[in-house]
Amino acid sequence: MADRMKRDYSLVGESTRRAIETGLASAEWYHTDVSRKAMKELMQRSDGPAIRDTIIWIVAILGSAAGGIWFWGNWWCVPFFFVYGVLYGSSSDSRWHECGHGTAFRTRWMNDVVYQIASFMLMRNPVTWRWSHARHHTDTIIVGRDAEIAVMRPPDLLRAALAFTGILDFRYSLPTLVRNAFGKISPDERSFIPEMELPKVVTAARWHVAIYVATIALALYTWSFLPLVLIGLPRLYGSWHMVMTGLLQHIGLADNVVDHRLNTRTVYMNPISRFIYWNMNYHVEHHMFPMVPYHALPRLHELIKHDLPLPNPSIWHAYREVWPVLLKQLRYEDYFLKRELPPTARPYRGEFHEVNMSAAAE
Repeated sequence: MADRMKRDYSLVGESTRRAIETGLASAEWYHTDVSRKAMKELMQRSDGPAIRDTIIWIVAILGSAAGGIWFWGNWWCVPFFFVYGVLYGSSSDSRWHECGHGTAFRTRWMNDVVYQIASFMLMRNPVTWRWSHARHHTDTIIVGRDAEIAVMRPPDLLRAALAFTGILDFRYSLPTLVRNAFGKISPDERSFIPEMELPKVVTAARWHVAIYVATIALALYTWSFLPLVLIGLPRLYGSWHMVMTGLLQHIGLADNVVDHRLNTRTVYMNPISRFIYWNMNYHVEHHMFPMVPYHALPRLHELIKHDLPLPNPSIWHAYREVWPVLLKQLRYEDYFLKRELPPTARPYRGEFHEVNMSAAAE
């Protein structure tokens, strides 16, 4: 069967051709019915919540950095840099994400400023990743189209484990910025970045690389690792929370489907993780209605949860659910976890491959 052909995760290969030919690319996705009035209220943007949360974020970053600098040279700096690393290397991901959507703040320049800062913290080219994420929402977990599939099939468990250390992201993100800074754009990048945006990719990369070069020069001049611990290395040692929460968005679920209830997961999380993650744990809700601001996602969840699979009650529960799925995918890559719907939900859409449904049932 054609559907059982090996998955090609490049964005210019055989899976790309098949996704376009079968109508999976830029398809019409299922949405839970929400009244126009309710959706208008949920989509209302406001500067207040994001300004409050951003002030807390910046104060916490500066405070933990100050503590780390003050105690630099003895073990008391470790807890300060632990906090600093998570705020720099993990919480920047959700700020990048929401401000990239333009929904965190009502004021556009506020979204743009935080987006640029968070992109730098994550070693992400702000131009490339804006278009990459737009594709992720258009073709969520469509093989050959989505540039942001974190765990491919069959899963590489060693790679997934190393992701928690930040080593792999650091290994690929920095060389990509350097490559872009020299004007080199990969075929995959060209597949989703408009031609007119390509010069901006190069310019943004050069700014990032220039700051990193200046940081390295300062470290050499002062003969101290401190500048690197403050700029750059937090992407390595502080990204574990981003990976812990981010992997759960889609891992172990269906690919090549057009119903977010099948390929996306909502997980209840503690208040601290929700602040770091900016409510992206309500991920089915976010993918169905990406223009709803992060602070309104809990309300959206309450409104549409009758039509969604039951959320995982905790991060730990979600990983316990995922682990046996990954082990089975090592032997049978078409296998996935089909989330059961409550009796009040509309059935899953039928426009996904029959082989996927049989795989879920085995």
